[in-house]
Amino acid sequence: MKIFDVSLALNEKTVIYPGNVPLEISVHAAMPKNSTHLSKITMGSHTGTHVDAPRHAVLNGVPLDAIPLETFVGPCRVLDCTKSLGAVTVSDLEPHNIQAGERILLKTKNSERGFESFYEHYIYLAGDAADYLADTGVALFGIDYLSVKQRGSKDQRPHTSLLSKNIPIIEGLDLSKVSAGNYNLFCLPLKFTGLEGGPARVILTSD
Repeated sequence: MKIFDVSLALNEKTVIYPGNVPLEISVHAAMPKNSTHLSKITMGSHTGTHVDAPRHAVLNGVPLDAIPLETFVGPCRVLDCTKSLGAVTVSDLEPHNIQAGERILLKTKNSERGFESFYEHYIYLAGDAADYLADTGVALFGIDYLSVKQRGSKDQRPHTSLLSKNIPIIEGLDLSKVSAGNYNLFCLPLKFTGLEGGPARVILTSD
């Protein structure tokens, strides 16, 4: 079995979406003065690789801990959207014959460019494409940047179309070392209760 870690590293160099809580890590206690090392971590709920739950963009939507873990574990498909320019559109998705119940992850030029700094013009999911995925009835959707939505856009559908149907969104995936194809997904959000989203360690496995 081969394991692909598709999570972003969390440290002082982690890229933060503008307006989100900065990631800060400091020493709370240290040896030899203390008997153990302890760190203090301050971060937003949408830092690094994370999951958006319905509550993030839907009034009275369910929180992250209300989503069954079965949603986050199981077969998934990585789609090659590296030729998409600006946005992933319906015409980009239709050739992949996406089926109801699938877990779909999009690999775009975002992964090729890397995550060393924040890029204003990243590849995002078009509103019509979000409608298409929601109407198809996918179980889960993921993309390789810190937001599924175009920065500054008033079109909220990349979030609302999916989340209103209780389809969670994984943002901040690093798919640079992953080829298109079928995998097993293991996405484990931290067990915060009542939150609209939270950080997750995400891996893909293949035989």
